[in-house]
Amino acid sequence: MNFDPHNHPYPSKRMPAYAKNGMVATSQPLAAQAGRDILNQGGNAVDAAIATAACLTVVEPCSNGIGGDAFAIVWLDGDLYGLNGSGPSPASMTIDAVKQRGYDTMPTTGLIPVTVPGAPASWASLSKRFGKLPLLDVLQPAITLAEEGFAVTPTISRQWKTSYKRFQAAHTGDEFSAWFETFSLNQRAPEPGEIWRSPNHAHTLRLIGETNAKAFYSGELADQIDAFFKKHHGFLRKEDLAAFEPEWVDPIHTNYKGYDVWEIPPNGQGLIALMALNILENVEINEKENVDTYHKQIEALKLAFTDGQAYITDENHMSVPTQSLLDKSYAAKRAQEIGETAQLPTVGKPTASGTVYLCTADSEGNMVSFIQSNYMGFGSGLVVPGTGISLQNRGHSFSLDHNHDNALAPNKRPYHTIIPGFLTKDQQAVGPFGVMGGFMQPQGHVQVVMNTVDFLLHPQAALDSPRWQWTEGNKILLEPSFPRHIAEALARKGHDVTIANDVMSFGRGQIIWKDDEKESYVGGTESRTDSHIATL
Repeated sequence: MNFDPHNHPYPSKRMPAYAKNGMVATSQPLAAQAGRDILNQGGNAVDAAIATAACLTVVEPCSNGIGGDAFAIVWLDGDLYGLNGSGPSPASMTIDAVKQRGYDTMPTTGLIPVTVPGAPASWASLSKRFGKLPLLDVLQPAITLAEEGFAVTPTISRQWKTSYKRFQAAHTGDEFSAWFETFSLNQRAPEPGEIWRSPNHAHTLRLIGETNAKAFYSGELADQIDAFFKKHHGFLRKEDLAAFEPEWVDPIHTNYKGYDVWEIPPNGQGLIALMALNILENVEINEKENVDTYHKQIEALKLAFTDGQAYITDENHMSVPTQSLLDKSYAAKRAQEIGETAQLPTVGKPTASGTVYLCTADSEGNMVSFIQSNYMGFGSGLVVPGTGISLQNRGHSFSLDHNHDNALAPNKRPYHTIIPGFLTKDQQAVGPFGVMGGFMQPQGHVQVVMNTVDFLLHPQAALDSPRWQWTEGNKILLEPSFPRHIAEALARKGHDVTIANDVMSFGRGQIIWKDDEKESYVGGTESRTDSHIATL
């Protein structure tokens, strides 16, 4: 990457990190250090990614868990691979079955929105295909952390408290009792620095490692999950777990100003980032800190997001093919809709044809972009008793409208928010990147790519730059550090601007770029949380 390490409009922020033999970047120091330790033990970037991801289920439970989903993009020996580790809806779950329980929309928490967890199978699949070390060895750092405990970091404590307070008010049923037993310290959320342990979590991780995740999908853990859902009249069953396999996929991409930007194909929303970049290639972009630059970025993202929310779902159920949405001529037509003022976005008509993020790199040039999540913090609010398995609520994304592309149906993957990203140039790896955080993610991807490609910012500067977030209509949320004069100018262009009270809703990102000329890696980590880069 040809960036100036001193090119940073916000000099109070950190400089990038450099490393010769490997790098692990994620949102929690202990998890990043665990990944580096696995590299030191002879593991590769894939092993390090799995170890880091497993540790994050322990040290950042307010963002992900064993019962969540995962996606990965892997650069190994000069080739790019994609893994879709998102689970489908249970075979017995239909729109009519949900409506018979009194719901007009999918509930946010509880038993109904729980889909098949994909993370454990994703770890096993990555390990089997590309890992160097046994899965149990790779999971051992997470097992140790869960058994011996760790000191809770400040950002995690804050998020934990927010979820605990919300769940305490809303979750009074017996099915939620194991969540409070698992995630309480003296009937409250832990304070920063307090030690939290989860021996049940450790036992489950050990079983996953010893059986390459078979215990989770067809063995004793599957039996416990099945018994829990039967007891409380949920939909998920052992047969749903046994039928699941992560899917190896070909990543999709677009070329943006000479760089290929890669995402996982739908059901993930990475397609939105690619559509927005396609639109932005058709408009003039000059300096970064300019109201017209931000206006065009926002308008392009609105158009792409509106199409994405109309069409993205399980790819087998999309009424418009992915390649039609990525068509450059369609992007050019959408770009013509961007005017001088903010416009309410409408769905286009192409021609038919939430979370933790981490990235790793090793001494052989292999790199992994990995993301996993329970969705909306602690997910469903459910823990399978005796296991430490905190379950996701991805089914909340489904529509109960039979005519919507993302309509609920049995054995169907929902629209998914978590997306790993990867950048290449001239068929050579530049590196992995990602910005977690619900519907902020494709918006963060667009901003990071443009900060890198258009404005030549180094990885730390690309992440530190103040972010914007489109929410709906013409509503824009800006970070507290966003330049005030540009915020006022955006308002004059018709954007409904709100300055956020904090930075928690603007995502948390990580970047590792490979510098072939210098034979080293350069990385950036999120300044909005307890992030860390561990290097070799």
